[in-house]
Amino acid sequence: SATWADEEGGIYSWVRHAFGENVAFFTIWLQWINTLVWYPTILSFIAGTSAYLINPDLAQNKYYLIGVILTIFWSLTLIGLTGLRSSASFAGFCAITGMIIPMGFIIFLAILWIIQGHPLAIDLSFSHLLPEWKNSQSWVSLTAIMTSFLGMELAAVHVRNVKNPQTNFPKAMFFSVLLILFTMTLGSLAIAFVLPKEQISLVDGVMQAFSNFLEAYHMSWFMPILIFQLLLGSLGSMINWIISPAKGLLMAAQNNFLPKSLCKLNKHGVASRILLLQAVVVTLLCSGFLLFPSVNAIYWLFTDLSTELYILMYVFMFCAAWHLKSKFAHVKRAFDIPGGKPGYYLVCILGLFGCLLTLIVGFIPPEQSIDVGGAAHFRRVFSLGIALMLLPAFLIYLRKKYFTRD
Repeated sequence: SATWADEEGGIYSWVRHAFGENVAFFTIWLQWINTLVWYPTILSFIAGTSAYLINPDLAQNKYYLIGVILTIFWSLTLIGLTGLRSSASFAGFCAITGMIIPMGFIIFLAILWIIQGHPLAIDLSFSHLLPEWKNSQSWVSLTAIMTSFLGMELAAVHVRNVKNPQTNFPKAMFFSVLLILFTMTLGSLAIAFVLPKEQISLVDGVMQAFSNFLEAYHMSWFMPILIFQLLLGSLGSMINWIISPAKGLLMAAQNNFLPKSLCKLNKHGVASRILLLQAVVVTLLCSGFLLFPSVNAIYWLFTDLSTELYILMYVFMFCAAWHLKSKFAHVKRAFDIPGGKPGYYLVCILGLFGCLLTLIVGFIPPEQSIDVGGAAHFRRVFSLGIALMLLPAFLIYLRKKYFTRD
């Protein structure tokens, strides 16, 4: 984004400068459609968390999850229609109150758990902490790890709204990575301290851990407050993810890839029709909750599918980065990757290698810990899901090529 600080940033802008509008559209489509697939996962967490206010067993009820997901997503879409400024301030408040504070609290409880000598549900010996690389199931976790870092480039869509983007954006990315590594690692360990691996639910595992901690410390009365905070944090992150990909897709729509009617902005400057289209697609995607026997399996399918699509987008991003470095070598930048051109190209190679590895691992079903209905069933549904997500992009490209005049 630092290279294109004089215009709208983001993946669409980068790939368009490198490979042209057609490839750029396919790239922004991957970013947009993967986000729609991801929505049910974060909304499942919200639904599972809110279930603890009523009945924790509801977190494993498919129809309850579908109802809550659709209610929340349509409500957030309406909030997003009010404009980016109000949504951004709301998201910032939610991030501090509902994510950072609860994350720090569960880490504190875990440290206290160790100090007081409570039994651990995880073996902390060095041999058990290292992954078993010969076991394919150890590689499956790579998908979840990569998910934690997806979307780092989304902020570049708003590059025009940032002071001195050439300097501030790289700094923000660096500290974001460190914060994610620190909090996710310690937060995951905190959950593993009190929950055996086979009992951890992908939907409400955080609430299970908090429940165990608070019961042990006679603080169950604090659970409703935590639930409220976690719901705020999740809702805040949803606002960012609803608006940013839609803004990127709008750039493609303005280049005749989508009907002109989708390009219209409301009085708040928001691509309202694209946001409403998102809500309709998410509503249809929720039917996927009926494809697998367990809620954990559904959650994993959406997470895996979303990650696969996003990683495919990153392949285009790294290729574009490589090409732009050669094409615009004369452009002076305020931030450069250490090592000059060799260091820059090495980062691109490592990024592409990581993407390829994740794409392959995505087809390995988590059979041992999650009931996905068998490996063959998982791969069929997973492959069909990828095909269905990519097909509209090719149809839209054909429409522009043969039926639309520039």
